[in-house]
Amino acid sequence: MTAIDRRTLLALTAAALAASPARAATGTLIVPYPPGGAVDILGRLIAGALEPRLAKTMVVENRGGAGGSIGTGALARAAPDGETLGLLNVTQMIANKYLYERCPTIPTPT
Repeated sequence: MTAIDRRTLLALTAAALAASPARAATGTLIVPYPPGGAVDILGRLIAGALEPRLAKTMVVENRGGAGGSIGTGALARAAPDGETLGLLNVTQMIANKYLYERCPTIPTPT
């Protein structure tokens, strides 16, 4: 039997943790309003209803401020892997485009 040094053991442990299915067992629901309000309660109810259907734990992440643009921008910047959902309304999707000069949901030309 060969001895394993600490670096090899650490590398193997990190690789095992990175490939573990526990990372995919959680999803995120971004609510662009502060916690404690009616929309937050609705978001938590929706997240609870999604958990058995998606077979994963849903984490509610409140990102309030700027008329919902902060939370909507976080949703727009999230990785397109299907693990992040958002609870949005018409204001964040349409009106903020015309209300703010720099809207985080509208890509700027490069």
